[in-house]
Amino acid sequence: MKLINIQTLSFMLLAIAIAATAQNPVRDTSGKPLRRGVEYYIKPAITDNGGRFTLINRNGSCPLYVGQENTSAGRGLPVTFAPFVAEEKIVRETRDFKVSFAAATICVQSTTWKLDGELIGTGDDEGYDNYFYISPGEVENTYVIGWCPNDACPGCRWLRCGQIGAIVEDGKRLLVWAGRSVLPVVFERARY
Repeated sequence: MKLINIQTLSFMLLAIAIAATAQNPVRDTSGKPLRRGVEYYIKPAITDNGGRFTLINRNGSCPLYVGQENTSAGRGLPVTFAPFVAEEKIVRETRDFKVSFAAATICVQSTTWKLDGELIGTGDDEGYDNYFYISPGEVENTYVIGWCPNDACPGCRWLRCGQIGAIVEDGKRLLVWAGRSVLPVVFERARY
């Protein structure tokens, strides 16, 4: 009898521990969880911080970089998310994922985001430069995107992690990470 009670107690404690470590789903502007493969627009939570996220041709040639439309009137490009865990269908706070623009380009490369120095560029990487995370913003229902590949590289605690902000370079709004002002965002499901 004691053995059954100890096993039952062990399973209950394990279930409580799993529930306590489960991350909340990231939600779109209608309150629904972000889903793998569904197209969303990413836009700043504060409207005078540029427009929707898009591909930026930084120097007149490939590769392309991740940036923003200069105004909130811009259309931007939708993105899709792919959580690190292949079976996961929902994007969760602080969990690694890849994000790609759902668009064709003139560059012969992927539109998957990657860390490119301090800028956010595009292109596939065999390492962990393509993995980002989302955490809650300071204002309710806003989020912050960051780079710190915890799931993709669990032994990489030595990495310098950071959150994404924006800079203006030659009139173009480019996304950067670490040490810049943070750009709070929201996710809006693309409707066609």
